[in-house]
Amino acid sequence: MNKYLRQLFTAVVALFVILGLSSTIIMAVRANALNNDPRNARSLYHQLGAYRGAILASDGTVMAKSEPVNDAFKYLRTYSNGPLYAPVTGFFSINQTADRGLEASRSMLLNGGADSLIWQRAKAMLTGTTNQGASIETSIDPKLQQVAYDQLGTRDGAAVAIEVNTGRILAMVSTPSYDPNKLATHDTKAASQAYNELSAGQNSPLINRATSQLYPPGSTFKTIVASAALETGDYQTDTKIPAGASYTLPGTATQLPNDEAQADGVNGQISLQEAVAWSSNTAFAQLGVKLGASKVSDMATKLGFGSTITIDGTESTGTPMTATASAFPSDPTDDKLALASIGQGDTTATPLQMAMVAQAIANNGKLMQPTLVDRVRAADLTVLSQTKPQTMANAFSKDSADKLTTMMESVVSEANPQLAIDGIKVAAKTGTAQIGTDNSAIDGWVIGFAPADDPQIAVAVLVHNTDVYGSLAAGPIMRAMMQEALQQ
Repeated sequence: MNKYLRQLFTAVVALFVILGLSSTIIMAVRANALNNDPRNARSLYHQLGAYRGAILASDGTVMAKSEPVNDAFKYLRTYSNGPLYAPVTGFFSINQTADRGLEASRSMLLNGGADSLIWQRAKAMLTGTTNQGASIETSIDPKLQQVAYDQLGTRDGAAVAIEVNTGRILAMVSTPSYDPNKLATHDTKAASQAYNELSAGQNSPLINRATSQLYPPGSTFKTIVASAALETGDYQTDTKIPAGASYTLPGTATQLPNDEAQADGVNGQISLQEAVAWSSNTAFAQLGVKLGASKVSDMATKLGFGSTITIDGTESTGTPMTATASAFPSDPTDDKLALASIGQGDTTATPLQMAMVAQAIANNGKLMQPTLVDRVRAADLTVLSQTKPQTMANAFSKDSADKLTTMMESVVSEANPQLAIDGIKVAAKTGTAQIGTDNSAIDGWVIGFAPADDPQIAVAVLVHNTDVYGSLAAGPIMRAMMQEALQQ
């Protein structure tokens, strides 16, 4: 009898152990996966029924907030001027997981579930009040954001503005944009239809062109080649380098011409400053080959190429907001290196990356970590976290930065006077990248900063698939953004 009791006891103990292990796995190990499972209706109601904190611009303008509604989900996420801020906020939807923007990168804080809000949750439980998520205060300047958005209009493109000394993103616009309110609706059928329409095709408005789309940067990349040359110590602004009206790509019969006669130089030679000012393809293709792939690639890497850039958030706060890694080819043949050195071929970049290049030049060679969030506040207005400026790399010396600034000023004063602003020195580099079948279209670029003698704002603008030079397509947008920022 005792034998059977022992066997029964052992079986019962084993069952309790199995029950304990399975409960532990469900409650701890698989908790996040189960909560994020779209089939989990209870989790869905819990998330949508939570009072998410607001997302605010730098002046307190509300970009996103939760409104009480009389349905099973209790609160509806609403977006003021949704298309304007969509690249920043992302969206919170009834049937699509927040996977972009601050709605994703700060999701745990917004919904009140972050570890840092444990006392807020305890207080709400003890007092019987609604648990409220934290509010997110961003660095976005609404007026600057509006100017960039209006200037881009219906064109396919992006614009980014960065505060030079801190890396704070002041504006981040992507067009065409979308209205997050259409995805936030509690009408599941309407939300699904809106998502399917918005996500269709390679030109989806849901794609943040400032951070998630790669484009050939064209002649804006020449600033990186110039910085690599200056850092060797063998080049100054007045150093003569080979140019000419045309350059045969090494090992090929392909001719690379210039767009301006001034870019040809004199007797096949041109100063480094004039090569930047007039955007000499023949000069920079040869300069890139002379420097070698290693030196150019190393400088591009120091400036952020080759790495995914985290803009906001961590795994503990949600799904981090990142920028796709820009690329410079590894071990290219000389003909490909020549093209890569003028921002064509296999060289690709995001508009954010090129804004960071301008920021580093303006900041004496110091590349700053780009950020979108200034601070996070709990519902009782206590500050949970505050972002501090962080240096990503010391890409090049102050001396090289000063020389680059001088050369970029000549881009405006000599070649593109229409980009000048009365009473303010502007440093810029335009870019015209050939794209499409038979190079039939253009990606128009400009990067720059102002005031050149006391830099405050760095800007990058891209207009995709245009038919005019970057100076004409993107240049006026940069100028308008700088004027807005500097008059405040």
